[in-house]
Amino acid sequence: MKWTEIVDDYHVDNKMSYGEIVIPTFDSIRMQYLKRLLLLHKYHVQCPGPTGTGKTVNINILLATMLPEEYQYIPITFSAQTSANQTQEALDEKFEKRRKGVYGPPTGKRFVIFVDDMNMPKKETYGA
Repeated sequence: MKWTEIVDDYHVDNKMSYGEIVIPTFDSIRMQYLKRLLLLHKYHVQCPGPTGTGKTVNINILLATMLPEEYQYIPITFSAQTSANQTQEALDEKFEKRRKGVYGPPTGKRFVIFVDDMNMPKKETYGA
C-alpha cells in the first residue's frame, strides 16, 4: 500500500491562519506512522535532525490527534536555562501518587513524555 493511500485527501480549511496550515508530505506521513507504531508498542523514540524540518510540528500532530484516547502526553520544551529541578517539578505535578515512592499516570492511562530541544539545557554542577 502506498503511503499516500493511508491518509485522506488534504483540503485547506479557509478558517485556518497561514501559520496553522500543515500539508502532509510523504516524509511526514511515513514518520508519523512509524513513530505511532513505536509508541503503541511501548518503544522510546528519538527524532534527531536539522533545525526547521518540521520535527516538532509533526510530533505534536501525532500526539494530539493520532494516538488512542488512553494516551496522554506531557510536552516539555528545554531551553538553555532549563535545570534538572525544573524538569523534575514539571513531571511531578502531572503524575499521581500510587503508594509510597511509586508514581504514574491516572489509572487506565499511559503517559508519553515529549522532550523538545533535548540538547539545550545548561550543564549542572556534576556535568549532567
